[in-house]
Formats: sequence, C-alpha cells, structure tokens
Amino acid sequence: MSVFKNVIVFRIEPSWSQTLVQAEDALGAFRFAPCSPSQEKSVGWSEPRGEDNGPLVESVGGQWLLEFMIESKALPASVVRRKVEERCAQIEATTGRKPGKKEKRDLKEDITHELLPMAFTRHARIAVWIDPVERRLVVNASNAARADEIVTNLVSALEGFSVAMLQTQMEPAAAMSNWLATQEPPAGFTIDRECELRATDESKSVVRYAKHALDIEEVRQHIADGKRPTRLAMTWEDRVSFELTESMQIRKIVFIEGTDGAQDGKKEDNFDADAAIATGELGQLVPALLEALGGEAAFAAAPTERAPDGAATAAAPTDTEAEDAPF
Repeated sequence: MSVFKNVIVFRIEPSWSQTLVQAEDALGAFRFAPCSPSQEKSVGWSEPRGEDNGPLVESVGGQWLLEFMIESKALPASVVRRKVEERCAQIEATTGRKPGKKEKRDLKEDITHELLPMAFTRHARIAVWIDPVERRLVVNASNAARADEIVTNLVSALEGFSVAMLQTQMEPAAAMSNWLATQEPPAGFTIDRECELRATDESKSVVRYAKHALDIEEVRQHIADGKRPTRLAMTWEDRVSFELTESMQIRKIVFIEGTDGAQDGKKEDNFDADAAIATGELGQLVPALLEALGGEAAFAAAPTERAPDGAATAAAPTDTEAEDAPF
C-alpha cells in the first residue's frame, strides 16, 4: 500500500533548524487526546507507528514521518432539529408562548451538548512528511483547508517553523494546456488517460475524460476554444502515476514498482518499507515536476497567526473525508 495518496507540498523557510529530539519534545506538548464526552473535536499529534506512548517523529532514512489525528463528533442535523422542535412545543404548551430566535439558539446548544456523549465519532489520521535536508513539507491531504490546519499546528508547535506552498515559474494549467495541445509532455513524463477541462468564460462548462485517449483533435480543439486543464493524469519514469491539478496538488498517487515488497513482513517492517518507497519516489518526482513547470519561484511564506494561548487559528476543514495515514 502507498503511504501518500493525495499530497500538498510546501517549502520550509530556509532559517528553520531543529533537531529530531527538539521536534519530538516540542510536539509532545500537542500530543493527541481523545474527545471528552461533551467535546465536539480534538486534534493533536499521534504515534506514526501506532504504538502507545511511542515517538511522535519517526526518522526513516533521514526523513521525518509524523501523524496528525483529528477526532470529531457528528450529530445528525435532523435529530437536533427534531429535539429543538419538541422542546419548543413543550415550552409553548406550558407557558402559552413561542420561543424566540435567541431562545431557540440556546436550546439548540443545550441539546447538542446533551447528545454529544452519544454522538458518532469520526477519526482522521493524516500522514505528514518533513524532509529536513531538501526543506520540504508534504501533507497527505486532498484539500487545502485540511493541509492549512496541519501547517498551523506545526507552526504553533515548532519554534521558527514557517512554510509556503510550492510556486512554479509556469502555472500548472498553462503547462498542462501546452502538453495536451502539442502531445509533448516534459522529459520523463507520459500523459495518461484522464483529464478535466474547464471553460474560463461565463459558461464554466466542464469536459471530463476518463480511461480515454487524450491525443485526439477534440482535446486540442477544447484547448483552442479556451478551456483550461484543471487536472491531468500522468506517469513519471514508469515508476509513479499521479494526477496533477491546477493548484499544484498531486493526487491519486500510485507507486508502480516496489510497493509490495514488504507486505509479508512485520508491521514495523512495512512502516519502514512504505515510508522509504514513498519518500524516495516522491523525493525525486517533486523536483522533476518543478523542473517541468519552469523551476521553483522564490520562497514567500504566508503569515500564520497564533491564538493568545498558542492554539492553531486556521479555519477548520469544510469536508469530512477521513485521510488515514497508512504507515
């Protein structure tokens, strides 16, 4: 199995410098703890190998592997709404008046807290990789909101830590348009059989190809008409297949060679083998992809605020997809 499936890559600020021991100590203050009965959400760092009270930072071949845990409780909106309506009906029957908007809000909060201990619990385990030599942060997240939450927690935990998303000299959409129009992908890459093209005019029309040859006149005509690729499936050196998006996300990653070599070994052996394959292959793919996009633009870290108590201030993710870390 692959360690990383959908990743967002960041560049770590050049001056950041901490040892493995220092990072372990710093993250220890943010270790994950399960939700209390009345708590809606809990986040923190957990053991990548899944061993209780084990290290929070594992080093495999000099690459640091971490795991971010999110536990949240979900209450069906219909259940809460029905309980609120029942409570309002009781108040009206008892007092002869209908509760106002503020009272309904308060009732909703009270009912939510009452039901939380019985709520269904969701867990998301997100793999995180720090390359301290190449100064890259790779987050196994399929959306920017989830990645931002993890980055903000790292900034809160690690002194002097700052990152920016990888920026390239050529926009991915412009590069993908050129590759599709000319059918000349960059050296070492091949174009696969899946892409999405989106119009930039008011129509916002979308054309999707799945398991379909892309070296056809129809695709070239869509590009000539102004549609831009939002994602394109590719393979690098017959070793990694993936999907590049217009926002420089690398999705649907499959390691073609060597992914099954340790499946019959022990759990810890699988962890090391999976981590070595993922960091080794992606450690070569990312620079090749940057070169194909004209090289990397200058580092410019986005400001990240801290709350007064040092907690993360990034917006919570808007989706509920669990991104389990398969270390």
